[in-house]
Amino acid sequence: MTIKPILTVKNISAVFPDDNGGLLALDDISFEVRPQEFICFLGPSGSGKTTLLRILAGLLPPTTGQVNFIRNQHPEIGMVFQQSNLMPWRSVMDNIKLPLELEGMGDAKARIKTREMIDLVGLNGFENSWPRELSGGMAQRVAIARALIHDPDLLLLDEPFASLDALTRERMWTELSRIWQARQKTVIMVTHSINESLFLADRVLVLTQRPGKIKLDVEVDLPRPRKDDIRYTPHFGKLARKLRETIE
Repeated sequence: MTIKPILTVKNISAVFPDDNGGLLALDDISFEVRPQEFICFLGPSGSGKTTLLRILAGLLPPTTGQVNFIRNQHPEIGMVFQQSNLMPWRSVMDNIKLPLELEGMGDAKARIKTREMIDLVGLNGFENSWPRELSGGMAQRVAIARALIHDPDLLLLDEPFASLDALTRERMWTELSRIWQARQKTVIMVTHSINESLFLADRVLVLTQRPGKIKLDVEVDLPRPRKDDIRYTPHFGKLARKLRETIE
């Protein structure tokens, strides 16, 4: 049985005006996304990964091409950036709860939903903490919870762990994989890390140097749930070599 995509991207290009007639950031990007699929876009700096996410989020119109959400032309979209962007004057609870407040949900119901998200991302006991009291990994958990709180159709992740140290970053891979397994959201994430993309994704799409084009679309046929030691298996190494050779 063929699973119908929930998102199709057709012939997307993005040109930014400059003094030389325009800078081509993305060139003829096309792909489909299946429901509950976790996709990683992998590529070097300047390949247009963040530009693509901004187009998918509706923050930037494409110069040419179309983005079509099959089931809903006005989908709910959650987005997590490289920095957690928490409001320093709001507690963990109130940062996560903010989207529900903006939707006009009553405080009692919003607090129940927020506590569910706090439990999901493993922040029990930190509900009343301030952002300045959190580690980088904990702050990004708050950002992920805030992006998920309104039950989005699509979750976009713009290198959410790029600012973390190596050990914390690897722990966050496991945490994000666990959260995705629990909620089964459709996710599109951009990253520079080959290991990160393979640990998290169902598919990895490799972009070329600017202008970004899709050079490779590979299924990640690794079993789930994934644990840290899967990174040391021969098949993981084989996939990593394939991605590295494509990028180089």
